[in-house]
Amino acid sequence: MFMFWKKKNRHFHMAQPVSMNTPLSELTFTVFDTETTGFSIQKNDRLIEIGAVQVEGLEVTDKTFHTFVNPSREIPPHITELTGIKEEDVRDAPPAFEAIHDFYQFMQREKSDGWGGHYLSFDVMVLKKELQREKYTFAEPMGIDTLDLIGFLNPTGDICDLEHYAKRYHTTTFQRHSALGDAKTTAHLLVALLRHIEKKGKKTVLDLINIKRNEYGTVTPVF
Repeated sequence: MFMFWKKKNRHFHMAQPVSMNTPLSELTFTVFDTETTGFSIQKNDRLIEIGAVQVEGLEVTDKTFHTFVNPSREIPPHITELTGIKEEDVRDAPPAFEAIHDFYQFMQREKSDGWGGHYLSFDVMVLKKELQREKYTFAEPMGIDTLDLIGFLNPTGDICDLEHYAKRYHTTTFQRHSALGDAKTTAHLLVALLRHIEKKGKKTVLDLINIKRNEYGTVTPVF
C-alpha cells in the first residue's frame, strides 16, 4: 500500500505484499526513470519527466506511463541539449505532485508488486523531495535496482552507465536521456539480469532479499 498524507491521509492501495517464496517469474513490477533539471535535487533542481514500463512474468510489456512535469523554473540549456526537453514541453505539464499522483495510479491499475530502476535510489529521492516540497510523504514500495543485481553477478566490476550494461548483457537500448526510453532500456536489462540470477539458483523473492543482505549487510528487501 502506498500512502501520501497532508492533514488527511490519502491511501493508494497496491498489490498485497508478496510471499517470500514467490518465484521471480510471477512478479509484476513497474520499472521507472526520471529526468530532472540537474542533480542538486536537495536544493534547486526539479523533476521534469517520469517514464515507466511494466514487467510481468519476466517479460517487458507494452504497458507504459509517461508525463512531462512543470518544474516551476527554467530548464538549463545543457539539460535541454542532453534530454531534448524544452520549455514548451513542460509549460502546460502538471506540477510534480499531480504527476507523481498519476504515476502511482498507473502502478495501482497495473497491480504492481513494487518498482525497479537503474540507480533506483536517485529516482526515489527525486520523488521524495518533490513530495516533501508540498509537505507530503509516502510509504516507499519495495524495489529492485539493476546495480544490485550487477554487483551480485560481477562483484569486482566498476559502476558504469546504463548503456554500457545494456551492451554487456546484449539487451536493447532505447532513446537515451528520455525517461520512457531509459525506463524501457532498464526494463529489458533488468529482465536479463533476473534470468541470469535464476540460472545461478536465485529464483524467489527471498533469494533477492539475500542478495541485498549479502551486499549491504542488511535485510532490506528488494521485493
